[in-house]
Amino acid sequence: MDRIETLEERIAHLTRAVEDLSDVVALQATEIDRLTRLTHLLAAREADREAAGDAPTPDQKPPHW
Repeated sequence: MDRIETLEERIAHLTRAVEDLSDVVALQATEIDRLTRLTHLLAAREADREAAGDAPTPDQKPPHW
């Protein structure tokens, strides 16, 4: 195999690796967006509970105890 073919092969492997990593990053971004929305939803729900006076006090044991 000559030098050009070796370089072309390495470029092909690197291109494939970059594409695979790009796919992983895209999936992670989607998951991060989903988890961020969920976190905001849960924070808003907890804020609503606190505003309504339904929030447990720090010394109150959970109902399952």
